[in-house]
Amino acid sequence: MADNPYSSLKVDLSGQTAVVTGASQGLGKAIALALGAAGAKVACVARSADKLAETVGAITATGGQAEAFPCDAKDSAAVNKLIDELALKWGKIDILVNNAGITRDTLLPVMSDADWDDVIATNLRGCFLFARACSRHMMRARYGRIINMSSVSGLIGNAGQTNYSASKAGLIGFTRSISRELAKRKVTSNAVCPGFIESDMTKKLGDALKDVVKERVPAQRLGVPEDVAACVLFLASPAACYVTGQVLTVDGGMTG
Repeated sequence: MADNPYSSLKVDLSGQTAVVTGASQGLGKAIALALGAAGAKVACVARSADKLAETVGAITATGGQAEAFPCDAKDSAAVNKLIDELALKWGKIDILVNNAGITRDTLLPVMSDADWDDVIATNLRGCFLFARACSRHMMRARYGRIINMSSVSGLIGNAGQTNYSASKAGLIGFTRSISRELAKRKVTSNAVCPGFIESDMTKKLGDALKDVVKERVPAQRLGVPEDVAACVLFLASPAACYVTGQVLTVDGGMTG
């Protein structure tokens, strides 16, 4: 793994298991790769089995361990079944990264009920369902790391994203609340707020708009998924045992 971009962090997750939702692409895929490269056995979760296969293949190709688990993050029964079966199969669940999320951008006056409900259900309810299911096993084991992927939109808002911003702000309150419930059982809960990160969505932006984005970011560049994954890797590690209830913003100084 000479080309492993996370090797300088010296994080060893050998023997640990991790669940990453939304692992089929973008940030979720980068996070799954980072955890796998650090030695964790990764359960890659998303709705698309085909895309999950790509993530699993990328992890196993470098000697890591991973399996694909198609699941709808909004389905309570399916989530409970998946996590209970996974805990039985693998013996424990050490790390949960709640990354599954969608957008349905439009201005408030014309936002439909479905636009609102779908985003809240996936981004916020899905996080609740996976955290609840995993926390039961983590509390019994007296060890766990829960990392919820929020966004700078949840901190400062964004026009055309009232649904998305509300869901991501909700994740911050959720994260801080469960950190107070779980800390005594040695389970940490933290949120990560990415800023403008290179993705399939930003690739569709014109160069002029990219320049505007860069002007708002003191680092003078868009972030890359690996910037975010490295921060998640630290929060998932044993070294972060005294870090809980925190919000780590990864935005190149944009909200600084």
